[in-house]
Amino acid sequence: MHLINLLAILVPTCVLYRLKKRFTQLPLPPQPKGLPLVGHTFSTPSTNEWITFHEWSKELGTNILYLNVTGQSMIVLSSAKVAIDLLEKRSSIYSSRPYFPFHVDLMGAGFNTVLLNYGETWRRHRRLQHAFFGSSASSNYRTKIARTVHSLLGRLIEDSKDFKAQVQLFAGDTLISLCYGLDIATREGRRYHEVFLEGDKALLESAISGSFLVDFLPFLKYIPEWMPGAGFQTKARLWRGVIQEMIKLPFNATKENMETGNCPPCFVCTSLGSTGQKLQGPDLEDNVLSAAGSLFSAGVETTVSIICSCILGLLERPEVLQRAHEELDRVVQPGQLPDFNDQPSLPFVTAIAKESLRWRNVAPLGVAHYIEVEDEYEGYRIPKKSVVMVNQWALLHDEEIYPDPFAFKPERFMNGDVYNHETKDPEFACWGFGRRICPGRYLAFDAIWLTIASLIHAFNIEKEIDENGTPIEPNPSYETGAVYGPESFPCRIKSRSGDFAKLVQAAIVQHAENSD
Repeated sequence: MHLINLLAILVPTCVLYRLKKRFTQLPLPPQPKGLPLVGHTFSTPSTNEWITFHEWSKELGTNILYLNVTGQSMIVLSSAKVAIDLLEKRSSIYSSRPYFPFHVDLMGAGFNTVLLNYGETWRRHRRLQHAFFGSSASSNYRTKIARTVHSLLGRLIEDSKDFKAQVQLFAGDTLISLCYGLDIATREGRRYHEVFLEGDKALLESAISGSFLVDFLPFLKYIPEWMPGAGFQTKARLWRGVIQEMIKLPFNATKENMETGNCPPCFVCTSLGSTGQKLQGPDLEDNVLSAAGSLFSAGVETTVSIICSCILGLLERPEVLQRAHEELDRVVQPGQLPDFNDQPSLPFVTAIAKESLRWRNVAPLGVAHYIEVEDEYEGYRIPKKSVVMVNQWALLHDEEIYPDPFAFKPERFMNGDVYNHETKDPEFACWGFGRRICPGRYLAFDAIWLTIASLIHAFNIEKEIDENGTPIEPNPSYETGAVYGPESFPCRIKSRSGDFAKLVQAAIVQHAENSD
């Protein structure tokens, strides 16, 4: 009996030892030359890293790159096959997130679904989000999207000088309506939008790579705020207050509306109701609070980036705008604005939307995954506790898939006047991979498509003119951080005619009447 017990201990131990020895004998994936001890810390750029990573991958002839940055193992994947093999086929071990002490412990952003480690709390968030934003459910909210799109058109007719701010207001309006059933047209609603923008700005600034040393040296989180060099503690305290207000203020307003029976269908209302009760137990309210705040923070700036990049592309290629005008004028009935029923008959507008996702993709390196166990892939050792990133920029600018990849060319998705389904849909990479793929991707594309169709149908989009009558070439810098998007640039957005302005106003009035 003792022998049996001894064997029961020794056999698994020997197997684990052999496996560990096998792993440690495997080579790491190819890596650029580094320095002793610090590895690639000083050769890794802090901006546009995806370009450098892609160059290194090409030089080394690999689609799986290894880096050592301040002692942290990093794996960069540069092909869809490798991303699918690891992040989807082995998703049970590749679905965690790296730990960021500044965000989670100091700033209070650990509520965010995007940052949550793979576990039960994350699963609860995703069940709630999928029930509301999944492919079968997202079409139920197209009327809300149409209302916010038409409101955007109305504001641009009145004032298009700072069109980026108007697009930002539209994105916030859409998500506040969908998540909380609130309307930014009211004084209270505008306050919710302002609070969200403050919180979102804090999240974006804090997400800039390498901003806080505490993320690399976690013990620094214990340094008191009054000590020299602890300015990050002050920032974290201030941002924590902003973020708490961001997630609690609209949530509490929605709960009050539910108590008075005055809550339109929205994520919070639905999730706190019978649908949510079926999905989870007594901690439902905390999960709904966090999941709703996560959806807003993930959706606003990404939408703004895609729409503004689309406008930039149309300025560079006025013939694309002209072709889209012709298609819309041919398909959309006189006296109407585009709607989702027109989508099958507007393949070139869809091609513009797809190219807008691809051309200046909003998350060049996606959101980092994390593997807590040792793994092997194609003879290479993937060290445990490695950060794993997909170079989405490289995938979406692959010359073999998208010839002339740095040009804005919606026609790459067309075969004559018919949408070309043989061209790889950029959605294979732009929403992420595996179990951490964007839960709101169906609804997001609906909003992007209708916004682009409506903007093109209602407006002429042209380069701004200087005092000498010379067109101003837009050449905006792109902000780097959690979201890659253009800074404001000069542009003229003018109604194509008075008839279009009247159509927009009539649509806005109709939405208001239907909501009464």
